[in-house]
Amino acid sequence: MTIEEAQQNVDDWIKTTGVRYFSELTNLGILMEEVGELSRLMVRKYGEQSYKETDKGKEMGDEMADVLWVLICLANQTGINLTNALQNNFEKKNLRDGDRHKTNPKLS
Repeated sequence: MTIEEAQQNVDDWIKTTGVRYFSELTNLGILMEEVGELSRLMVRKYGEQSYKETDKGKEMGDEMADVLWVLICLANQTGINLTNALQNNFEKKNLRDGDRHKTNPKLS
């Protein structure tokens, strides 16, 4: 699935099954919640914290998909084409960071 297809699929689902989009501000709050859930799982898996009973059985891939879903909702609501935005972001990073990381001694 391309990013463009994902944006269309989310829009179709929202309009048929989800009834309507939540407001942009509500979706921003949901995005923050979803990032927090992903963060909690990653801290448990890769950090020093141990799993809680409520975290067991949850999968990082599913949490990442939740983050992506809400991000796509926000993009759709604000008229952002994520394919174009990501391509432009690559160009910006290539211009800005083309040599910076290669010449950083801390990354050698």
